Amino acid sequence: MAAVWTWIGFGILAFLLVVLLHDLIQTKHAILRSFPVIGHLRYLLEKIGPELRQYIVTENDADRPFSRDQRRWIYASAKQQNNLFGFGTDNDLDIQRNYLIIKHAAFPKPDLGFDEGQAVQAAKVLGGPRRRAKAFTPASLVNISSMSYGSLSGAAVTALNKGANLAGALHGSGEGGLTTYHDQGGDLVWQIGTGYFGCRDAAGNFDLGRFLENVDRFPVKAIEVKLSQGAKPGLGGLLPGKKVTPEIAAIRGIPVGEDCHSPPGHSSFHDVDSMLDFVEWLASETGLPVGIKSAVGEIEFWEDLADQMVSGERGVDFIIIDGGEGGTGAGPLAFTDHVALPFLHAFPRVHDVFTQRGVADQVMWIGSGRLGLPDRGLLAMTLGVDMINVGREAMMAAGCIQAQRCHTGHCPTGVATNSKWLERGLDPTDKGLRVGRFIQTLRFELGRMARACGVDHPSTVSPAQLEIINGMTASRTAHEIFINR
Repeated sequence: MAAVWTWIGFGILAFLLVVLLHDLIQTKHAILRSFPVIGHLRYLLEKIGPELRQYIVTENDADRPFSRDQRRWIYASAKQQNNLFGFGTDNDLDIQRNYLIIKHAAFPKPDLGFDEGQAVQAAKVLGGPRRRAKAFTPASLVNISSMSYGSLSGAAVTALNKGANLAGALHGSGEGGLTTYHDQGGDLVWQIGTGYFGCRDAAGNFDLGRFLENVDRFPVKAIEVKLSQGAKPGLGGLLPGKKVTPEIAAIRGIPVGEDCHSPPGHSSFHDVDSMLDFVEWLASETGLPVGIKSAVGEIEFWEDLADQMVSGERGVDFIIIDGGEGGTGAGPLAFTDHVALPFLHAFPRVHDVFTQRGVADQVMWIGSGRLGLPDRGLLAMTLGVDMINVGREAMMAAGCIQAQRCHTGHCPTGVATNSKWLERGLDPTDKGLRVGRFIQTLRFELGRMARACGVDHPSTVSPAQLEIINGMTASRTAHEIFINR
């Protein structure tokens, strides 16, 4: 036995000697040349720094984009564990800025039990104002944002669709196309991006035949034409050729092993007028509600769209406003941090444009961008949102730990990766249950807060019942800030 340990010791010493010689000879890293062997600890700590900060350094409300308390609430809700917090708030309300307060009614509505209260449906008919043949009332106030297979693993997409099925929610496909992973019982919103993946010809243009084939093959309830997203507004995308496997190539309709470019803009239309023609064309061919998703930059586009909808001849059935702080995809730092308006700036501006022209009621309004928390979700609904889409919150319900490794392909929980080894750690059946429970819990909490405010449905809570406080002396209602500006 002693001889075995001796050889193991010699092996370790030999390995360290090789590392020592490599560090002294290489010229790329000054730290390793000056501090051979032990210098690798610096790079290790830098690599796992975000994970360490989550558990060792970060305060309950300090982490971003989701605090420890927020993640704890999501995880506990998804697992049907105790999601209550004890000993009062740990927020210092005397110094908080832009802090939301919900003003409950003196005579609230009776609270509902979880089983009864979690089934909160939308208050509008999707596609109803334009009399689409397949118009419907969404069964869930909360639905899952579009996230592509390829960006997410097959196991993660499977879990999301299973969760949507359990909760009666809609599941956005993402622009990567429809796959068998999306076909697990949950109803789909098919996102058509600029690359037209799953409905394109060999030249990359929109192919109506392929589009109709997939509409017939999958349980598609609505079509979402993506103009831009919060993660990288104004940019297209690139899937490197090494990631374009035969499976992904077949799904997207692209060559195997070649770089897959998603351009910044659509080739099927170039302005609002031609976009509305495209929307009406898709709706007439399928009978489905058709809408758009966009982050918000210049306001002229929205003014033009609202103006052209006044006549009632053409229009979109729903509009998804994606806040600039949202987005599950990877993007350049300047774009993720500085391009596109945050949701609370973006949505009121666009909604106001449509309200002034008398066409806001013709649209189902959907909000996304960190709205999968009860307080932020309720605030969005008081401003005019009809439904909420959750992306990163649904990912966390499926196991994401906010490691922020989505752009590397090395997601440790198997959610945002193509690695089969990492993906095998994610059980789609178990995580599908958690996604469904999270959606149900969020709906329940939205309904419960509405009843605390004295009304039956979250969409009927007044923005005057929400107040934004700044420190000990300043406060204004959400109506004063966002509506009566």
